[in-house]
Amino acid sequence: MMKSKVFSIGVMSGTSLDGIDLVYVSFNEKNYKDFSIIHAETIPYAKEWNEFLKNAIYKDESELKELDTIYGKYLGQTIQNFIYNYKIDKIDFIASHGHTIFHEPEKGITLQIGNGKEIANITKQKVVCDFRTQDVKLGGQGAPLVPIGDELLFSDFQYCINLGGFSNVSYQKDGQRLAFDICPVNIVLNYYANKLGFAYDESGKMAASGQINQQLLQQLNDLSFYDKEPPKSLGLEWVKSSVFPILEKSELDVKVILSTFVEHIAIQISKVIINNNSVLFTGGGVYNTFLMERIAYHSKVEINLPKETLIDFKEALIFSFLGLLKLKGEINCLKSVTGASKNHSSGVVFCP
Repeated sequence: MMKSKVFSIGVMSGTSLDGIDLVYVSFNEKNYKDFSIIHAETIPYAKEWNEFLKNAIYKDESELKELDTIYGKYLGQTIQNFIYNYKIDKIDFIASHGHTIFHEPEKGITLQIGNGKEIANITKQKVVCDFRTQDVKLGGQGAPLVPIGDELLFSDFQYCINLGGFSNVSYQKDGQRLAFDICPVNIVLNYYANKLGFAYDESGKMAASGQINQQLLQQLNDLSFYDKEPPKSLGLEWVKSSVFPILEKSELDVKVILSTFVEHIAIQISKVIINNNSVLFTGGGVYNTFLMERIAYHSKVEINLPKETLIDFKEALIFSFLGLLKLKGEINCLKSVTGASKNHSSGVVFCP
């Protein structure tokens, strides 16, 4: 008799650099919605790794190759510790997103480091990784990749919104899944919280204590990215070239910048989901109470949050699912979402 349960570890490192998300999850191969997050943990980055990854964008090709190997070993050891600590004995595969260094799909560039062969050798497990490159080669954005999971695991919701380094949305329209990045979130908010000596703005209290600057808000809302039709995606490069210069030039108090940027996020998200109460919100930004209040205000949406495990680990869960689809030879990348020339099954498989 064929087994129907598959056990895997999903690994995700987001652009906001808050750590490595690890999930141990089971899927029923006959009914994908029958899944269970058994164990989940975020391993915060040590200061040294935080600096390495933050500055990797400035490294040359040979340095990045070396970093890919070192970071792959680091991920492998982190996953191995996770396996040991939770006494995990059933693993069919590991799926790792890696950490994005470059993402400029219009130039045919995307790079996620975290060498899959190194992870496989350390953990002695099959590893699926590098989910974005194939899509970019097929003319796609290589992002977002989560929507296939939204479609097959969370179709009870009309909209799925993740609030991480960036906010992105996925939804069904005219029989096809559409998705795109909406705007930056924690990648900007955390940067300015850091300036005040904090890792992040807890519950949005600092932003709530600032005043909105209408001129700055207008400048942000006028950015040309927001007029583009999907598919579209954002990367750190765009934030550095288009967002930070506007914020720095304003020379405003940090709390004013935080308050204004929260308002900007809320307005951009609200344009997408206005008057719709079937929205699944996940990601670290959900814990920014002030941001969620502003989204509720502008969108006129009643916000009901899922369990914390899903809020924190949905992306890691779905990368685990992408790995499963890849190993089964099933579509895990949708052309309606990324703009690629065809639907396809993306990812590279490494065996120990």
